[in-house]
Amino acid sequence: MSQVAGKTSAIWLAKTFQISKEGKMGLNVIIGTQWGDEGKGRIVDMLSSDASIVARYNGGDNAGHTVNVGNQTFKLHLIPSGIVHPHTLGLLGSGMVINPLALLDEIASLQQLGVDISPRRLIISPGAHLITPAHRLLDKAQDESRGKDAIGTTMRGIGPAYVDKAARRGLRTSDILDADVFAAKVTAHFEDVSRTLRLLYNRPGLEVKDMAEEYVTKTLALAPYIHDITLLLRESLAKGETILAEGAQGVLLDLDHGTYPFVTSSSTSAHGVFSGLGIGVQSVSKVIGVTKAFQTRVGSGPFPTELSGSMAERLRGSGSNPWDEFGTTTGRPRRVGWLDGVLLRYAVAINGITELCVTKLDILSGLKDINVCNFYYVKGEKHSYPPDGLEASKMALYEPLYEVLPGWEEDISRMHTWDELPLNAQKYIQRIEEISGIPVTYISVGPEREQTIKR
Repeated sequence: MSQVAGKTSAIWLAKTFQISKEGKMGLNVIIGTQWGDEGKGRIVDMLSSDASIVARYNGGDNAGHTVNVGNQTFKLHLIPSGIVHPHTLGLLGSGMVINPLALLDEIASLQQLGVDISPRRLIISPGAHLITPAHRLLDKAQDESRGKDAIGTTMRGIGPAYVDKAARRGLRTSDILDADVFAAKVTAHFEDVSRTLRLLYNRPGLEVKDMAEEYVTKTLALAPYIHDITLLLRESLAKGETILAEGAQGVLLDLDHGTYPFVTSSSTSAHGVFSGLGIGVQSVSKVIGVTKAFQTRVGSGPFPTELSGSMAERLRGSGSNPWDEFGTTTGRPRRVGWLDGVLLRYAVAINGITELCVTKLDILSGLKDINVCNFYYVKGEKHSYPPDGLEASKMALYEPLYEVLPGWEEDISRMHTWDELPLNAQKYIQRIEEISGIPVTYISVGPEREQTIKR
């Protein structure tokens, strides 16, 4: 039996990798407070300047983070956004499901842009699960079979991979370290999915032998990146270093706490960081929530403050600018609406968020009036918190009640301080603080790294 293993170990990496000791010690968690696409990538990129380790703890390549540094744009789906800083060490946690072919492409594209993505800078947990082309075909067949009740999945194989994980038949990255065993497991997996596609969904079967051989051959290239990350994280925390945990998507897509069943298959909330990385709850220093200055969503599901017509087009943009509202992963136009303060309050409560970053404030420039939903009207009663949770069938009854705030005409995209912002822009941010009950510490006014105001 042949063995494939990397030459490095987590302990060796912990001792030899030069890690910055600047910034606040402990674990800082960054999550999205909406349905994803809040602009977490650029916030993670900014805060990574003070971090030693940047880690992804959930999801797969259905998430997309865009980071603009000067004239370079980095579009990341699996690798933590903070990896573009040369002093950081990137981790992919056991809560993730990883498409190895997509990850290898991402590694290669970053290397072409001059970013070092060697096994000295990126570590994959042996407990992370793998996505295969068979998972992706199964994902497509399953969602299409739902007809008008389709979830609107990204077709990336995320759901089927998490199903295999829960059913205890999944492929794990640790399997890669034994080439013979890995090949046998992959072949059995492709055969099983091929039967399911034929018998359950009336789809063509798979070319199992060729698909399995190609998948195994390419995936073995990840072997040097695979090491246990739990000891490394504990040692880093014990030394007083800062770890930045980067959540994928947003809390309203959380499997347990989101708009079920129009959710993803992982824990997108702050709670997922502990199982996803294998660290204790006492490690957390702060939980940073990222919210757009308005609301967006991709795919199906309830959206109480959704807009249509000219105002929707105004907030979404035309798609000609990277800052416009089109999915990084899917390219689909995002649904848009006014900021939902009720859902923001909910996100803050269930995650223990300690501060907010508000993104895309510049998009609201030029509007005479700006609506904010602060209450829902349900069955003749006014509610400041979702009265029946976020189950999709019940959310159809949630009627948003708006308050109207005055807008501003000034272009704020080149403003760098709080005092430069127009008074009405300041009042808008202050209203968000009042609604959420926590401070807004960062405000982005454009896509570039330097277009962020720190309060």
